[in-house]
Amino acid sequence: MTHVLIERLTQELGYEEISLDNHDSFTRHPGLNVLFFPGNPETVKDATDVAVALPELINAFGGQLNPGVVTDTYGAGKELKQKYGFSQYPALVFVRDGEYVGAITRIQDWSEYLTKINTFLAAPTRRAPGFSIPVIAG
Repeated sequence: MTHVLIERLTQELGYEEISLDNHDSFTRHPGLNVLFFPGNPETVKDATDVAVALPELINAFGGQLNPGVVTDTYGAGKELKQKYGFSQYPALVFVRDGEYVGAITRIQDWSEYLTKINTFLAAPTRRAPGFSIPVIAG
């Protein structure tokens, strides 16, 4: 399920639509790659807000960010969400050279986006946070 504001990103602005087939090649593009995970816009109230903010962020960072959109929430999106370990939609996941740098979830104040993205531009890659499964001794 999608929304006109999310479709605009791929259809009008030319952001790459990310699937399992092209994920690895996309995340290896030079620079800082940002994967937008909107989730289902019918149930994720901030999805369209982030869809509006993302092009403004891309412009604000003048070509330093390479955007892609994960529109398949329940297929590829579910697998990629597990790979990157975020728990809330919408999410912007930042990747350099195929490696995780960081993520921003939900809608944020503009200044928060600017601060975090500036940090990500200079930050080293690191292991993505994973989902933890409690171990119960029996």
